[in-house]
Amino acid sequence: FSPEDLDLVRGDPSERRNFLDQLLTQRSPRLAGVISDYEKALKQRNTLLKSRAPESSLHPWNEHLANFGGEVIAARITLIEDLIPHLLSSYENISIKKQPTLGYKSSLDQPTQDKEENKVLIIKKISELSTQERDRGISLVGPHRDDLLLNLGEHPVKGFASHGESWSIALSLRLASYQLLKSDGDNPILILDDVFSELDQSRRERLAKLTETTEQTLITVAVENDLPKHLMGIKYEVVAGKVTKL
Repeated sequence: FSPEDLDLVRGDPSERRNFLDQLLTQRSPRLAGVISDYEKALKQRNTLLKSRAPESSLHPWNEHLANFGGEVIAARITLIEDLIPHLLSSYENISIKKQPTLGYKSSLDQPTQDKEENKVLIIKKISELSTQERDRGISLVGPHRDDLLLNLGEHPVKGFASHGESWSIALSLRLASYQLLKSDGDNPILILDDVFSELDQSRRERLAKLTETTEQTLITVAVENDLPKHLMGIKYEVVAGKVTKL
């Protein structure tokens, strides 16, 4: 986790899609190929739409888009379901305010965890939006149009949450990812890059306590005083490229 991860909350949908897809491929490397095949199909289909190619040329790429896209959507929805309990636990450990929720905003009406059902839905939606797609020269259906919904209480985090709340949600997402991978049997390393400077004292103490349960954690700070005093571990100082053990 680093300060740039605030874009998970405040950035464009592409930031959140990338977050989901990176976590998907960490859990199941095979899905990297599915995502890559989807992106190739999307690129080819968009090229055909821009060139106003006949429907006969689009048909096979509609099938490819629906096949790979249906699997990506199903995998994302399953991932979100698996991530929710870890998000709740992680957020509770660093904040005591409103409860966060996750959801999936799709270009489909009712996407499911079944890739075959999603494939049918994509083909149907493509048929419904055929005229609009040809007018605009882009594909309007598929996981490239989707978003991870983040709410805090009854409101979306983006646009409503304070800086501290947004930071806590973004951090909780990364911590939840760590816990999910760990529950899968992996041994991930938790990296916290200049995180403590953005947290108030209460959140610092809560996060420090949480790191006590991790097997390997790497923490960087620009100012040593940002580290909670009781945080255990080996400390190093980096000055002008020289590393010194403290």
